[in-house]
Amino acid sequence: MTVFDISFAIEHFPDVLKGVPITLLIAAVSIVIGSLIGLGMALSRIYKVPILNQLTTVFVSFIRGTPLLVQLYVFFYGIPELLDWVNATWETKWNADNISPLWYAFIVYSMNAAAYTTEIFRASLNSITSGQMEACHSVGMTTWQGLRRIVFPQMIVMALPNMGNIFINLIKSTSLAFAVKVVEIMAISKMIANKGYNFLEMYVVASIIYWIVCLLLELMFYYLEKHLSAHKYKPTTITS
Repeated sequence: MTVFDISFAIEHFPDVLKGVPITLLIAAVSIVIGSLIGLGMALSRIYKVPILNQLTTVFVSFIRGTPLLVQLYVFFYGIPELLDWVNATWETKWNADNISPLWYAFIVYSMNAAAYTTEIFRASLNSITSGQMEACHSVGMTTWQGLRRIVFPQMIVMALPNMGNIFINLIKSTSLAFAVKVVEIMAISKMIANKGYNFLEMYVVASIIYWIVCLLLELMFYYLEKHLSAHKYKPTTITS
């Protein structure tokens, strides 16, 4: 009896690689949407926007305090129930079967990215001295102009290391997306393993692929951070 069939693992390694584009797509879409939402929520907390500030606090606490798998199940089973209620109430004909599982992944992973980037952006923005914004106002800039021209470039440099960690964590977290029928690295591995009960071989293959992808991303963010540090943004001197 063979404990580990290496020939089986090598044979199906290219098949599992086919799931990499979906894994990267979920993570990339989620980090972009999540960052935009997270930046808006971070600003609402810093400027104490009524209602939005309180809603953001509850949202961040809920997302960070509940398992990702549970969130996936809530949306995967909750949205069809919601559409059935809408159809019964408003006599519409929405069909949840037409919704691709990928959309559930986009929604849930974007929400997770938003919750974590909110705190990252808030910490980065708070570390920038308020005197810079006051100087912007003194020369006639609006708050938005000051944020866009002076504050945001500095925030991006400070937030980049943590953003890299979030993106890599999203890559690894996509392994749960197979629970809502998204065919990515883990789903393909599981389907191949089920055919011949070669679970160990396929999970080792999946782990190697995740490791390689994350290693390449770590190197990318390392050189990007190094490049930005070498050309660190220096705010324009503002004189009244």
